[in-house]
Amino acid sequence: MKIRTIITLGAALATLMITSCSKYPGFKKSDSGILYKFYVENKDSLKASEGSILTMNIRYRMKIEDKDSIFFNSADMARPFEINLAKSEFKGDIYEAFGMLHNGDSATFILNANDFFTKTAKYPQLPTGVDSTSMMYFDVKLVKSETMEARQKAETAKAEKLKGEESAKIQAFITKNNVTEKPTASGVYIITKNPGSGRGIQKADFVKINLTVTSSEGKKIFSTLDKNHPITFEYGKPFDTKGFDEAVASMKKGSIATILVPSSMGFGEKGKKDMNGMDMVAPYSPVVYDIEVLDLKTKAENEKATKEEEVKAKKEADEAMAKEPALILQYVKDNKITAKPSATGLYYVEKVKGKGPKAQAGKKVKVHYTGKLFNGKVFDSSLTRTPSTPYEFTIGKAEAIPGWDEGISMMSAGGKATLIIPSKLGYGDRGAGSDIPPFSPLVFDVELISISDK
Repeated sequence: MKIRTIITLGAALATLMITSCSKYPGFKKSDSGILYKFYVENKDSLKASEGSILTMNIRYRMKIEDKDSIFFNSADMARPFEINLAKSEFKGDIYEAFGMLHNGDSATFILNANDFFTKTAKYPQLPTGVDSTSMMYFDVKLVKSETMEARQKAETAKAEKLKGEESAKIQAFITKNNVTEKPTASGVYIITKNPGSGRGIQKADFVKINLTVTSSEGKKIFSTLDKNHPITFEYGKPFDTKGFDEAVASMKKGSIATILVPSSMGFGEKGKKDMNGMDMVAPYSPVVYDIEVLDLKTKAENEKATKEEEVKAKKEADEAMAKEPALILQYVKDNKITAKPSATGLYYVEKVKGKGPKAQAGKKVKVHYTGKLFNGKVFDSSLTRTPSTPYEFTIGKAEAIPGWDEGISMMSAGGKATLIIPSKLGYGDRGAGSDIPPFSPLVFDVELISISDK
């Protein structure tokens, strides 16, 4: 079980001087020095205890010039925030603070930042701007506290309930979709929409398919159609599930089929989780594959086709490389850009002059951006994400493309600019995925949100 910790804060923190509790109206002080204020206190409900799994809403912040600077907010996460409540390492630490909570409680705790970083987070040195008087605020709501045994018992009960429901889910799918086909010996339903033509799929064949995976209730889990990017795999090697393999063996080029796979031939008693530990497929859940076989090649045919694609790609890349200088000059002319290129060929077009500190090598920066090709196609933007989150990187540490290291270094905090980046400072002769071809010059509209030392 992966439990998130609370000891990662990736930003420079400012200093807040305090001398007494009188500076914190409404806050009380525990015997160990924790400043706390309860907004909701449920003393009759279960209290957090050492070893418990705490599910909570939490936000970390500091007061900077009397304004809140938020460095983490669990509301931005895709899954609930959880932590194992460890034994307190010293009086007044964050674990002791969490141990004051009952289920449903909401509170704010103020702790000494020096103690947190050096004793709890085990930082070798304090982040720049933090000293012995710096304070951290933790706004917390304890949604649930449970023991590991209780969690495991609940998960087992959930799995048993799902196991008991599986037959009804399969029958509901059959009834809703008027399925007349009989299941195979393993329980897989293969509902053929188009039988296709030609030979059947054999071991070591390279099979190109469009694939959509849903729950039996119709909830989409995955689809190659979302980005129009079919999958090619070598049949005979493990791909997804035994049920998928069994169904594909019955198909031909051009075949279209819907496959209902019981959990015994699918993801079984464990199901399938995403990178955040959330269920993509719950335990004992049937899954549905919609498969269209687009192409079918032997190993030799696939190797030949791959070589031909490589030759074609190289030719296109060579042509793009030859055209790039003229393409950049034409773009600059069409957009009436008067800025001169740097020695490396980067164009820096300032839109809003920043009033904050200057970015430079070794500094950590937060940047909002929108990236476009010269034809106007947006391939990425921090502003369209939910929530919109600036990209963080350290200048000069190869954490971003070279054009960003150079271009952002020309900015001051609060500034906005457009960067016209030649491919040698971008993604070069390889490009990036299906959106950025080789030797593509790029346009980035950037805003430098903040600069810090760490």
